[in-house]
Amino acid sequence: MQSLPLNELIPVLQVAVGPVILISGVGLVLLSLTNRFGRAVDRSRLLAREMRELSAEDAARLAPQVKILFRRAGLIRLAITLAALSLLLAAVLIIVLFVSAVLKLEVGLLIILLFICCMLSLIGSIFAFMWDIHLSLVALNLELGAGKRIEP
Repeated sequence: MQSLPLNELIPVLQVAVGPVILISGVGLVLLSLTNRFGRAVDRSRLLAREMRELSAEDAARLAPQVKILFRRAGLIRLAITLAALSLLLAAVLIIVLFVSAVLKLEVGLLIILLFICCMLSLIGSIFAFMWDIHLSLVALNLELGAGKRIEP
């Protein structure tokens, strides 16, 4: 197999920098999401332990918060899954860019599809993240207002 001349490889490297930066950014999003997931799980365990020690009435007051925390953990798991999928698709995109350049393959449609799927996964992850933020405020409202709606 003949190697690719340097003057042809440099543009491929330049094109591949975009997805590499995307991988770095998505990695930071994943770090944030895993931290939020850990906090939601820890808080759920703490509230569940408290509920076992409280009277039925007080435990019933905490039950909606635990339910919201469980929903939040599921949303964060979805966000993590979609962000990881986005990261995986970006890595595959980089490989396809290099292989197509080295083997001189015409795979423009595959590159476009990989990029679009990567972005759709990232968008889905961000939407799940935003919904988690919303639910965390709902839970805070429950805790501060004991079920009464508190306006900002």
